[in-house]
Amino acid sequence: MDWADVTLTALQSLWRDVLGFLPNLIGAVFILLLGLIIASVLATIVSQIIRYLKIDDLLKKAEVEEYFSRADLKLDTGYFLGRLTYWFVVIAFLLAAADILNFTAFSQFLNVILAFIPNVIIAALILLATLVIAHFLNRLVVASITSAKLHYARGIGILVWWVVFIFGFLAALDQIGINITVIQSLITGLIAMLSIAGGLAFGLGGKENAKAFLDRMSSQMRK
Repeated sequence: MDWADVTLTALQSLWRDVLGFLPNLIGAVFILLLGLIIASVLATIVSQIIRYLKIDDLLKKAEVEEYFSRADLKLDTGYFLGRLTYWFVVIAFLLAAADILNFTAFSQFLNVILAFIPNVIIAALILLATLVIAHFLNRLVVASITSAKLHYARGIGILVWWVVFIFGFLAALDQIGINITVIQSLITGLIAMLSIAGGLAFGLGGKENAKAFLDRMSSQMRK
């Protein structure tokens, strides 16, 4: 075969490959466009349902909006869940399109993302529940200690808030698959450091204050 025959054969082979691939490409594009339409519709439905249930109003009553404002975020649960629904459906249809085109590596990557999205949703719900519970327990502890006419109600309430929040934060990290062993070690070390520092401060420079504090606590308990 001379160079002309070789070139003609190569072009014919390429044309056959293009013609064989074209139906799959058209099918993948159709599936992807259909997925975009369905994702938009479902995202709107989910967003409207959440707004109808007035989830944001309940979170505002629990004063959760304050924590979003600190991060320059707007509390809009309907939009958040609607966007998650949208991208979940889009990625699902994109995975179907990748399978049609036999993009194996890309399909495996999308499978990992699809498996990760539900964990993100659950982790977000854990954090929201943690903020609500922490706020409730903070107010309950402060009200109980204040009604008992004891001191340091606000400080103990803040301590309870942080304990609940750290527990929920670690649970959320564990839900999305982050190894929390190192974080637990850091928290344990921090608590140990604060305990040692507090003990040294009391033992070396705060004997009189410690004695006055214990006498005052003893007097209140006798009353």
